[in-house]
Amino acid sequence: MTSLPVFIILMGLLASVSHLTAVPWKYEPVDQNFPTLTPDTAVTFDWPAGVDRDAVGQYQVESRHQELSVERPATGEHQRIRILIRAPKEASGHRPAVVFMHGAGYGTCDNSFGDVARTLASAGFVTAVLDKPVWSTNDADRDYPASAKAYERVANLLRDRADVDASKVGIYATSESTWIAAMLLTMDHRIAFQILLSPMVYSPRHAMGFFVAQDFAIAGANQGYQSVVRRLFSTDASLLGLNNLDIDPTDRSTYAIPTLLAYGAKDVMTAQVEGVQRVLAQAHASGNENVTVRSYPVSNHVLRLGDEARTGTPLADHYQQDMVDWAVGQVHGLHQTSPSVGGATIHQSIAVPTDLRGRRSLTIYMLVLHLLTLVLLLAALIMALAAGLMKLFRLRRRKDPVLGFSHGFGGTLVTITGTTLATLVLFGAGLGQVIMAVVRLGWGGVPDQAGVSYWSWPVIQVVCALVIWAWSRTFARMVEVASLRGLDRLPDQVRTSKAGGPSLRQQMRSMDPRPVLASTRFGVALFTVTTLAMFGVLLIFAFWGLFIYQ
Repeated sequence: MTSLPVFIILMGLLASVSHLTAVPWKYEPVDQNFPTLTPDTAVTFDWPAGVDRDAVGQYQVESRHQELSVERPATGEHQRIRILIRAPKEASGHRPAVVFMHGAGYGTCDNSFGDVARTLASAGFVTAVLDKPVWSTNDADRDYPASAKAYERVANLLRDRADVDASKVGIYATSESTWIAAMLLTMDHRIAFQILLSPMVYSPRHAMGFFVAQDFAIAGANQGYQSVVRRLFSTDASLLGLNNLDIDPTDRSTYAIPTLLAYGAKDVMTAQVEGVQRVLAQAHASGNENVTVRSYPVSNHVLRLGDEARTGTPLADHYQQDMVDWAVGQVHGLHQTSPSVGGATIHQSIAVPTDLRGRRSLTIYMLVLHLLTLVLLLAALIMALAAGLMKLFRLRRRKDPVLGFSHGFGGTLVTITGTTLATLVLFGAGLGQVIMAVVRLGWGGVPDQAGVSYWSWPVIQVVCALVIWAWSRTFARMVEVASLRGLDRLPDQVRTSKAGGPSLRQQMRSMDPRPVLASTRFGVALFTVTTLAMFGVLLIFAFWGLFIYQ
């Protein structure tokens, strides 16, 4: 009679938390396709008679390094970056040039874009690959405006070269750097053309929310883990000093210049259909009709055939030739004769969650809950260790017990705590497996068959219900023991004392002196702190949606 109401109240409370913190998410429309005009990816132009046609391998390539100090204006930091410049040997006249812009990670001038930069240089372009400007930032707090300034300085460095045509300097950007490229084009209106691999044409919140949600499904994770994605990408990151999540990567100048978009059909990170549609709409709004789209089969997010984590993974078939042909045609100002959209059919599994936004109250609750629970867990651990040391010390001297738990509450506390923490570990294992699968997908690999990430969610839900029932039984037992000790009569005793009867102290002396929980204050304190910590863990489960039973 006591356990069931307590169980219903606790389950109702935790289920309410799960539903109140739920974030709506629209997956429709699903399985969108953007048909190409031809399966051929070749890019051709109407070459007038007498015009020299630069081709791949036409020139020998010479390389040399330069150094440049770039500043991060927000902090005044300086980074000494190295620039690897490749140029065609014995090429006459002023040559076109390309600045390469890094995607995520910490690429250097020596380990990035080597094959593509050399190929372009062999076709008459001067190319510049630089160490990624990162200063003291990390992947979460990159300074995109400062990075754009750094790339602009490299573009100006190329323009100042005697062998470069300053009016024909373009950029080659991939993935994360396409956000920076958008900022660069608002600063530098002299950029002549851009080659964009898997461009992120939506804000980081929307783009990353899309690919993580899609990849969770591809990896075979239980549908429940999607609730983690929804809540995570509803974080108001500005509270943490992170301001990149909601940058707007589109501007009237973003796609106002000749643009080549290249996608891999196995890319699981980019919203390709809606991305192409948005680029075309933005380009046409700025009066630019010169946008070429190419989709390559069997290639990943960075146009590689296979797992990018393995060295030597080749680029998609024909990509380098097509890219060079397009760039050569642009710098010569020729009329393109091949279709603007070609290659494999462009596909997108779910819609971009453009209604996703930062939720300040949800973020504050998340931070407070997780930090407070962590503090309680640490406090419980420290107290448990202290109790163990004190017990060893007192056993040697045969002194009084350290905790003195009564009525089996000590064993019950250990059992429920162990079960709750084991459930927390299981939740972490399931989430960890799906995160590793997403990483492998992002690199172009194939994830392992779903295991823990699939069955852990319903198992955790069942275990959580059993844990709450165990806590309910424990609280009922505490009420029962307190009643037997006469503690349920305490309100009547207070009233009797106020009415002139025996004092409260005199009445309590007549009660059963045996303890309800433990015979020591330290035992009562450990029980209380541990109970609060375990309840915090259950609230964390509720926050991430584990108490939504569907």
